[in-house]
Amino acid sequence: MTNEEAHRLAREKGVSRPLYAFVRALVAPFLRIWFRMHVSGAEHIPESGAAIVAPNHKSFWDSFFIAVCTRRHVRYMAKTELIEARYGRLLVRLGAFPVRRGQSDADALQTAKTVLEQGGVLALFPEGTRIRDPEELGHPKRGAGRLALETGAPLIPAAITGTEQLFLGPIPKPRRVQVAFAEPIAAHELASTPEAAGALVEEKLWPEVEGEYRRLKARPTAVAAGLAALGLGGGLLVQRQRRAAAAKRSRLPWRR
Repeated sequence: MTNEEAHRLAREKGVSRPLYAFVRALVAPFLRIWFRMHVSGAEHIPESGAAIVAPNHKSFWDSFFIAVCTRRHVRYMAKTELIEARYGRLLVRLGAFPVRRGQSDADALQTAKTVLEQGGVLALFPEGTRIRDPEELGHPKRGAGRLALETGAPLIPAAITGTEQLFLGPIPKPRRVQVAFAEPIAAHELASTPEAAGALVEEKLWPEVEGEYRRLKARPTAVAAGLAALGLGGGLLVQRQRRAAAAKRSRLPWRR
């Protein structure tokens, strides 16, 4: 499928409702159960109207995890190579449209604007590419801010952890994936300028994404600390019980 065909299909027909529902019914239980998904703040995604969900990016699977968090159809950009593959039409009918990475892509921008003007939900990764280091985030680009200013769609900061290295070959690892959404950032009252787009992303959007990301990263550490504390407490309890049992045995008549 060519880029031109993909953009036309994405703008004119968009998501196939039966196909999206079928794939979601298959994928959602697996993602939620196997990867022990924990989702917070999903209520910040509006029930209707245009919205831009802006998460950090660690894995090809990030879009799928974001989509599982809402009943609404989520649209997203996919690199041209994926759309040109044999399964490209399937991806487009599941919400994707192509983008040429590393260069200005007017077609992708226009399709994104069309999705928002139609009242859709667009998942857009401000980093522009996957940042594989699980401890670090990349530097955001201002594309999400530009779209928000030009369409009036609110920005929904989001963070996702645990999606890097999900598979060992074809075998899924039992990782824990966490997704969090922060409160929407309104952009409809701001001037649509490059400077305003940059400030919107760097001063408002990205600090929220970073804050949610650090919070999610700290959460498993807190749980592990709690388990360790329970383990330590359990060990002390066992030691006390053993000492008490030994003292009791020493008092028995046959011990004298």
